[in-house]
Amino acid sequence: MSDRPSVLFVCVHNAGRSQMAAGWLTHLAGDRIEVRSAGSAPADQINPVAVEAMREVGIDVTTEQPKLLTVDAVEASDVVITMGCGDACPIFPGKRYEDWKLDDPAGQSLPAVRPIRDEIRTRVEELIAELT
Repeated sequence: MSDRPSVLFVCVHNAGRSQMAAGWLTHLAGDRIEVRSAGSAPADQINPVAVEAMREVGIDVTTEQPKLLTVDAVEASDVVITMGCGDACPIFPGKRYEDWKLDDPAGQSLPAVRPIRDEIRTRVEELIAELT
C-alpha cells in the first residue's frame, strides 16, 4: 500500500450505493485516501434520490457520473468494495476485497434511501479507521 491508500467502490449501475460511498469517503477522509467508483453496467446518471439523500447531509455528488468498471481501476486500487455486482468485478492477487450487503436504492423513496445512506456512512467510517 502506498502512502495514500486507494479505495474503489463497485456496484452494478454506479448510480446509488457506490456513489454514496465515494461521497462519504471523500467527505470524511479528505485527501488521505484516494477514492474511485465504478459499475459493471453503468447507468446514464446518478440516482436522483441518492443525490438528494446525500445533499441532506451536506455532501454534493451532482458532479459525479456513473463510470464503467475497468481492469485498470481495480489494478490501481488497494481496496475494492463491491455492493451487489457479483462476479463482474475482476479479482487480482494481493488486493483486499470486501462485499458490502446493502439494499439497492434504485426505485426507492427518499425515506427508504436514508437508512442505506446512513449504513454506508458507518461502514465508511470503519474503513477509514482501518486504513489511516
